[in-house]
Amino acid sequence: MKSIERKDYMNTLIGLRDKNLIKVLTGVRRCGKSTVMQMFRDYLIADGVHENQIVFLNFEDFENRKWLNDFEGLYYHITDRLYLSKLCYVFLDEVQQVKEFERLVDGLYVKPNIDVYIAGSNAYLLSSELGTLLTGRYISIHILPFSFREFLLTQADISRTDLLFAKYIDMGGMPGIFDLPENSIKNYIRDVIQKDVLVRNKWRNEDHFNKTTVFLFDSIGSVISPKKITNTLKINNQISLSHNTVENYINALVESYLFYRVKRFDLRGKGLLMTQEKYYTVDLGLKKFFLGDKNNPDLGHNLENIVFLELLRRGHQVNIGKADHAEIDFVVRKPGGDREYIQVAWTAKEDSTFQREIRPFELIRDFNRRILLTTDVEPVITYKGIQKINVIDWLLEE
Repeated sequence: MKSIERKDYMNTLIGLRDKNLIKVLTGVRRCGKSTVMQMFRDYLIADGVHENQIVFLNFEDFENRKWLNDFEGLYYHITDRLYLSKLCYVFLDEVQQVKEFERLVDGLYVKPNIDVYIAGSNAYLLSSELGTLLTGRYISIHILPFSFREFLLTQADISRTDLLFAKYIDMGGMPGIFDLPENSIKNYIRDVIQKDVLVRNKWRNEDHFNKTTVFLFDSIGSVISPKKITNTLKINNQISLSHNTVENYINALVESYLFYRVKRFDLRGKGLLMTQEKYYTVDLGLKKFFLGDKNNPDLGHNLENIVFLELLRRGHQVNIGKADHAEIDFVVRKPGGDREYIQVAWTAKEDSTFQREIRPFELIRDFNRRILLTTDVEPVITYKGIQKINVIDWLLEE
């Protein structure tokens, strides 16, 4: 597969270059963090930065294993390689593998003339001591799999975006994953589950964990709770798990960025609700792989998932909306503070379906933008201030 420049992420890093902040790239394993850092390193070299001003280390490379328990030796190994009379750049990939990596990163950060970039595949990177140690001194850049726009760049013929969109929903957008043989995908899944979840949490019952994972994939876009999962597993699989165990499993899946937890926002009370959340996966191709023969092509919820990820890419804060007994798929807070309401439906061609989808909008008392996204091919329609937009057009907006 040809290399696809991740322009949005590159522009972010270029804008942050030489700023007195540690740049922390987060995201699920194999989503493209390493590639983004490598692209930025190549950009620096093309911009005139000499190679003796750059150190790039991936701590999953075998040759770097010797440093995993020696952060002090690693510190001097890095600084000795740099020409520190000029501004230098240090890239540390999967840095959470290094014992006491927080102290290493802090030591490099306070060293004059070093601009630090780190990446990791687990939220532990920021929920650990690093988050406390470097409060106010880092910025997090969350990397996601290919957007639909980026996915199109991997395809030879893009004349039929509708067919390619169907392929995108089915295969997902994990860079370098969707075109691999099944065994390679299994190895990738095993890496995520083993390295980022089971080993770190010292859990031995992989079967129970996997069944919880399958349940989440099968419930994308549905309101669920640990209690519901516990009860369902007990009835359907004869598995007895405590609510706390299931909650720990879910938290680990969220921390490994396989899933995103989305809280409900009460549009009447203007506050977040602490129960009955929804979960969306980082990539629909993983859902297909996990569910196997049980995979249910739930097109409506799959479309929701794609819209949710795109909203994250655009830097929006996303919640579920609750108004009385009705639900708004997404309550969106944009970077500038503006709010939008979004409903997602596979189709709303029939008037009865259209009316059902827009009914929750009518319960909202403010005048913020309201959008209904569907796969229906037609010009943008505005009805009572509600815009009906084709989702592919929306995804391809500049």
